[in-house]
Amino acid sequence: MSLTNYYSIRNIFKAHKTHNALKARAKRDNRSADAEVHPILEEGTRPEEHLRMGDTLSALGRQAGLTDKDFATLEHIRDKPPAEPMGFE
Repeated sequence: MSLTNYYSIRNIFKAHKTHNALKARAKRDNRSADAEVHPILEEGTRPEEHLRMGDTLSALGRQAGLTDKDFATLEHIRDKPPAEPMGFE
C-alpha cells in the first residue's frame, strides 16, 4: 500500500539562498526542485546506523541485568508445549 504525502514549506522563496541552493542541487542531479526535496528529506531523517534487532535486544537484556541462567530458564519455558485447554463437558 502506497500513500503519497504532500508537504508545504512556507516562505522558502523568501530565503533566497536556500531556494537557490535547492535549484542548484536539482540542476546538478538533473531533477526538478520538487524531485530534489525527496532525497534531502531522506538523508536528513535517516538514522546514521540501521537498528539491528539482535544488538538492541542484547543491550536491553544487559540493561535489565539478565544473566545466562535467566536466558536458560526462559528458553526452557519457551520450549514447553502450550497447556491443553480446559473442557466443560
